[in-house]
Amino acid sequence: MEAIDYAVPNTVKEAIEILSSKGDKARILAGGTDLLVQLRGGRFSLDTVIDVKNIDALNTYTFDSSKGLEIGAAVELYRIYQDPELSEMFPGLMDAATLIGGIQIQGRATFGGNLCNSAPSGDGIPALIAHNAVCNISGPKGDRQMSVEEFCVAPGRNAMDNGEMLVSISVPIPPKGFGSNYQRFIPRNEMDIAVVGVGTSVILDDSGTKFESARISLASVGPTPIFVSDAGEFLAGKEVNDDNIAQAAQMAKNAASPISDMRGTIEQRKHLVEVFTRRTLVESISRAKGLEIQALWKFTSNTEGEN
Repeated sequence: MEAIDYAVPNTVKEAIEILSSKGDKARILAGGTDLLVQLRGGRFSLDTVIDVKNIDALNTYTFDSSKGLEIGAAVELYRIYQDPELSEMFPGLMDAATLIGGIQIQGRATFGGNLCNSAPSGDGIPALIAHNAVCNISGPKGDRQMSVEEFCVAPGRNAMDNGEMLVSISVPIPPKGFGSNYQRFIPRNEMDIAVVGVGTSVILDDSGTKFESARISLASVGPTPIFVSDAGEFLAGKEVNDDNIAQAAQMAKNAASPISDMRGTIEQRKHLVEVFTRRTLVESISRAKGLEIQALWKFTSNTEGEN
C-alpha cells in the first residue's frame, strides 16, 4: 500500500497551491464518498489528499431572496434538505439530495463532490442543470464561472484545468411560476446507481396554461449528463397539454445515447427517458401551480407500457 500525504489547508489559496504543485497526483477530499472508494479500488495513484473541511468558503451556504443560493462545494447534502426555506424554493435539488446514497452517505456527500466526480449517473447534476446552476471555480489564474451543463466533459472528467478547484455552486432564485423535479429508475434498492435519471424545470405564465421556458437534463444515458436544450426551446411559448409534453419527451428520448450493460439495455433506457421526462415535467408543472400531482396526471394519461 502506498503512503499518501494528507493536507488540510485553511484557505482556497493554500489548496490551489498544493493542487498546482502536485498536478494529477493530488485530489480534493470533500465528503470522500467517491474518492475513498476509488482509492481503495486503485483508480488513482496519489501523492496527496487535500481535505477542504477547514476552508470556510467551501463549507458554508448562503441564501438571499434577491441574489439566490450559493452552496459551498463541501456542504453536506443533509444540511441543504433539512433547511425548510431551501426545500420550498429549490424542490428539484431536494429530490436529488435525498436520493444520493442513504442517510449515512448524505451526512458526508456533497453536491460539489457529486459534480466533480462527473459520473454520467450523478443524481445531483441533472437537478442542478434544471435549476440553471453555475460553478464557481478558482485556480492559479484566478476565478471563473461555468454553467453546470458545460462542466462534465467525459466519464469521470470535468472542464477544470490543473490546479483549479470548485469552490461553490450558485443557484438563481426561481421566478414566479417555477417548478422542478428529479426522478430516476433503479433496478432495486440495493443498486443505488440510476439506470436513467431525469431532471426538469418549467416556468409557466401567469395563467398557468403556457410554458414560458423549460429545462430538461438526463443522467446515465450518455458519456456525460445531457442537457436537452432543444426540448426546452420547443416547449417555450407552447400550451401546457399532453401533446406538447409528449413531444418534449420524445425529443429527450432522441437525445439519449445510452449503452447496454448489466443494469439495462439501450432500448429500455431510451424508453425510460421518455417515461421519466413526461413524469418529471408533470410534477414540475404541478409544483409550479402549487397543485397535487394527481390533479395534473391527465397530462400523461397515455402511459401504456410504463413500468
